Amino acid sequence: MGEKAKEALKLQFDKRLRLEFHGARITSDAGLLACRELDGALGLTEAAPTYLRETRGGRNVQHELVPLLRQSVYSRLAGYEDTNDAVRLARDPAMQAVVGRRAMEKQAASTNTLSRFETEVLVTEENLKGLNQLNAEWVDRAMMRTRHQRIILDMDSSESPVYGEQEGAAYNGHFECVCYHPLFCFNQFGDCEGAMLRPGNVHSAEGWRETLEPIVERYQKRRMRLLFRADAAFAKPEVYEYLEPRHIGYSIRLPANEVLQEHIEHLLKRPVGRPPKKPIVWYHDFQYQAGSWNRPRRVVAKVEWHQGELFPRVGFIVTNLSAKAKGVVHFYNGRGTAEQWIKEGKYALNWTRLSCHRFDANQVRLQLFILAYNLGNLLRRLALPKAVKDWSLRSLQVKLIKMGGRMVRHARRIVFQLAEVAVPRELFAAILERISRLRLAPG
Repeated sequence: MGEKAKEALKLQFDKRLRLEFHGARITSDAGLLACRELDGALGLTEAAPTYLRETRGGRNVQHELVPLLRQSVYSRLAGYEDTNDAVRLARDPAMQAVVGRRAMEKQAASTNTLSRFETEVLVTEENLKGLNQLNAEWVDRAMMRTRHQRIILDMDSSESPVYGEQEGAAYNGHFECVCYHPLFCFNQFGDCEGAMLRPGNVHSAEGWRETLEPIVERYQKRRMRLLFRADAAFAKPEVYEYLEPRHIGYSIRLPANEVLQEHIEHLLKRPVGRPPKKPIVWYHDFQYQAGSWNRPRRVVAKVEWHQGELFPRVGFIVTNLSAKAKGVVHFYNGRGTAEQWIKEGKYALNWTRLSCHRFDANQVRLQLFILAYNLGNLLRRLALPKAVKDWSLRSLQVKLIKMGGRMVRHARRIVFQLAEVAVPRELFAAILERISRLRLAPG
């Protein structure tokens, strides 16, 4: 009976084909090995004990803090958004390899162990703060290996729909759903500098200072020039008054009103003649002081006349930058990349899946998703060769991380035999070569 069970399965449409099952030796996530190599080169997860405190005690602790953190982060990067998948991943060869030696010899953590780690160990106030600090450390280590003269910070909010009785969930009229309303801050390289989970019914700018201030302090200690961009939700006098004394250049969209319209009245007259196919664009800047402002500030206006449209498209930006009006608008338009990175987090990692009942447990989940996102983004921007540099996080996940592989054990070594479909050997070797240079030459 034992031999019968191991016989290959036959397919009738082509009798030459046979199906054999070797689940204990096959993985669909072999690309995680490249992520683990980058992790080791930058010392990312190894830094966790500096910021996270182990609250478990006794002799029954089988899985240590760092391997558990790796399993939580790597599984999310591979597209497994909650701990239910740990039942299978605990014996997945690639997951065992990236988690650590003990997992390789036995198995990675089970669903129960991983759930307790995320909902009991990491939910303490100290560890919630530590997760933010660990993420900042990851970004700092990557920036040490990134050429840059300034840091551009983009802040934006998003929605995380919920489907149950979660603490803090509320109906948001703008998004027209019951949700959480997280706040994100990215730099110009796509790294998520910080994130905050908020109740669903708060204003889009709620908690902006709590999120932004630690990031600003980190960079100002290194005397780094900072620039800030945000949409109209952040057009608040307290934001300007925070940025200006710190010499942070900003470009923030300003909601239109009658007074602003009066300043550009001469640009709102329809151009004479037949409108061209290409939009007619005019720029103008002027000094303006709203009733809640403590002083006048520079406002840049952009007016676009499009063929077939009766009225122009008008936008206003408040700024302290000295660039020409067109340059300020061009700089502000770069903020759209932050929206793209939020979408990547949603669609590649599904970081909107915050299904725990307790609000603090969902805060931990979001922070783990941010770590997973940043690990993938660091691999993309630091290790991918030029030929595939434009891969999105979703492409990275599907083409590289989701590589098929077969593990073969020998007496003194373990071999992963990888599929060459989207990522051939030459490309994988180039990625490892770039990672090795990161290890040898930081800065």
